[in-house]
Amino acid sequence: MTDETPASPPPVPDRLYGRRRGHPLRPRQQALLDVTLPRLRLSAEAAATSPAAAFPGAVKEVWLEVGFGGGEHSFAQIQANPEVGLIASEVFENGICSLLNKVVPEGGEATAPLPPNLLLWTEDARRLIRSLPEGSLSRLFLMFPDPWPKARHAKRRFVHPSILPELARAIRPGGEWRIATDDPTYQDWVVEVMGNQALFERVSLDLLRPEGWPGTRYEAKALREGRQPMYWVWRRV
Repeated sequence: MTDETPASPPPVPDRLYGRRRGHPLRPRQQALLDVTLPRLRLSAEAAATSPAAAFPGAVKEVWLEVGFGGGEHSFAQIQANPEVGLIASEVFENGICSLLNKVVPEGGEATAPLPPNLLLWTEDARRLIRSLPEGSLSRLFLMFPDPWPKARHAKRRFVHPSILPELARAIRPGGEWRIATDDPTYQDWVVEVMGNQALFERVSLDLLRPEGWPGTRYEAKALREGRQPMYWVWRRV
């Protein structure tokens, strides 16, 4: 690795996503958004002051998942790590509903107990990362992100030279950044971007999902269609 990042990276837009909704929402999904989501939403004020204190339960550290998709990975993590507070970030309403559907039973949208170690962020994750106190995260997950495969869309990829200093500020020294992708273009992009920086060091690169990494529907789809995922662990130096 070198100490330099690529010169003059293209500016990143304030939004890395387009539409927020896919299929029309069913009544149960709408209830989850209207009633359950407000009970779990992380406020901007709490994020900027003390994210660990925002969790209803006591947590020893804070993790962040960027773009949780269907919520399989986030849900498995909060169940396996009750002393860790997970901020699950997603902008797409159908994905948000998918995770909320796992959290509360039908009919319990307003009253069912909620996981004390889960909070949701439903805006662009980069806005959250910029506002977090220094060193407040001990782990970051980026599981099968949108690859934005066209060259003109590279500026929309979450792995980007411009965000690395922001991530390095928010993640404590020794903290982990886990990245998984099955897209060859994105795999090459990760190698290029992360190979030209000195803020994170590579701990491992695997072709089989490592132990302790819950699966996702996107990984399952990739394997069904014959694509080879790659799984990285990077450590904040």
